[in-house]
Amino acid sequence: MEVITRPQRWDNPFDPDMTNAAVDRLLAIPPFSRMDPAKFSPAAPLRSIIHNDTRIGQYQHGDIIVREGDYGNSAFFIISGAVRVVIDDLPASVLGRREPRHKSFVEVLAQVWNTRKGIEVRDLAAYTTPSPAGGSRGDGARTRIFLQDVPAVLSEHKTVRLEAGEFFGEIAALGRTPRTATVFADGEAELLEIRWQGLRDLRSRVEELKLYIDQLYRERSLKVHLQETPIFRHLSEEDLTEVVNQTVFETYGHFDWHASYKTIVEGRAAGRLDDEPIIAEEGHYPNGLILIRSGFARVSQRFGHGHRTLSYLGRGHAYGFDEIVQNWRQVNQVPLQYTLRALGYVDVLLVPTPVIERYVLGPDRDAPLIPRSLLPPPITVPEAATTSHPEQERRRRIDDDFLEFLVENRFINGTATMVINLDRCTRCDDCVRACAATHDNNPRFLRHGPQFGPYLVAHACMHCADPVCMIGCPTGAIHRDAFQGQVVINDATCIGCATCANSCPYQNIRMVEVRNDHGAFILDRTTNLPIVKATKCDLCIDQMGGPACQRACPHDALRRVDLHNDPESLITWISR
Repeated sequence: MEVITRPQRWDNPFDPDMTNAAVDRLLAIPPFSRMDPAKFSPAAPLRSIIHNDTRIGQYQHGDIIVREGDYGNSAFFIISGAVRVVIDDLPASVLGRREPRHKSFVEVLAQVWNTRKGIEVRDLAAYTTPSPAGGSRGDGARTRIFLQDVPAVLSEHKTVRLEAGEFFGEIAALGRTPRTATVFADGEAELLEIRWQGLRDLRSRVEELKLYIDQLYRERSLKVHLQETPIFRHLSEEDLTEVVNQTVFETYGHFDWHASYKTIVEGRAAGRLDDEPIIAEEGHYPNGLILIRSGFARVSQRFGHGHRTLSYLGRGHAYGFDEIVQNWRQVNQVPLQYTLRALGYVDVLLVPTPVIERYVLGPDRDAPLIPRSLLPPPITVPEAATTSHPEQERRRRIDDDFLEFLVENRFINGTATMVINLDRCTRCDDCVRACAATHDNNPRFLRHGPQFGPYLVAHACMHCADPVCMIGCPTGAIHRDAFQGQVVINDATCIGCATCANSCPYQNIRMVEVRNDHGAFILDRTTNLPIVKATKCDLCIDQMGGPACQRACPHDALRRVDLHNDPESLITWISR
């Protein structure tokens, strides 16, 4: 028997070098000086939160603090100095990213005969030629991209100045949504960075901070989110504002789900549901419409002595509308037909049932406020235990066990998951050769991975809807393409810190030692060790015809599937 110490909340402080003197200083300035320590629990006192969940950063003029489109897990408080929020878009090169570009027909054709390059060969010019728009300073995880011409940015782009005492970045941190703007230091600035765990605890114990953050979200994002939902599009500005004011924010599960999900998957199947917090439970009264703001949720139904998975929901999906409409019709009142559980981390919006009945459905059952085409069909009570919503029934055309496999392994996170039908695959290697030809003779995927029956999910970047690999990249090298949304890596600004590779829960990012044209390792001048870079599938973003692996398969045995937004594509493919 092995005996170990159970992991504790403070085992991994945000800044191992945070001192008691720094904590004392922070607790002496607003808003922390106004926080009542008595309102915090003994397990997470105010002082411990500040000591373990924050870090102080010194920024020079032009240093980029957060980049638009990045996924962050922290918020910022300005201790001194000021920052600039860029309202419109900055060029990709300024943010440490690569400029989107498609290869020409001639360049694509030339790849077929390009066999000159060896293993992970790089052009040294890409590393030694400075960017005209931005540079970098610092090393390791402290590396920062900075603007080389701040006056030009200020003259060409619309910006807003934030000064000492203000917060920013809190909405993206709590909801793990993309940063909506780029922020850089306007002169020398001292910032307190608060990781999401600490921000969550401060928000739950300090009512003023909770109201402040909630109000920011209501003003900046919630109205837009509701307007994107079809059942709210008919609302007037006044009614929409009222719905916004009555919407409740809730979170479930673990924000850093990727750190523990492998352990959960390897555990007993019967106990996995115990690790998934219940958001709404089958048989209970539908007290509101649940909208998924971020993350994933499992829809299940009692089956024998357990539950079976019927479907899964992601950002933009709703739960509970069928039952609310059924009860609004005042015919055959029903409770919730399914249980909704958090898969990892889920951020939800709860619009109370009376609000839905008043502003979405209306008082007249014969003349609903929304188009009848948006109303779900009636739920037949005698068959409630075996009847599913059409969307769920459509998804259940996938074998139940196969659906469980996809959900348990979180492959539903992928928008371009590589699925291989081994019954059709002849092991001809055309997919591997095609991938190599489009990436300087270096394949960017491994034809291995978890398998269910004849279906194998290969170790190839899935270009996730929740790309946890992007959290914490110090230079912005790993990012979403501005036009098509693929998750790509800018090799020139990757510093080899392996943050992305360590965060990827699917083992789809590899760290490689790069070489020059002669096959010799490119060495770091300081350490004399080989330069390491992160590599992965980029979905052939610069190719005219899309993913070369899929196009090259002569037997249609390989498919890139959007399991997050379009599971129908998988159903169509496997049922041919």
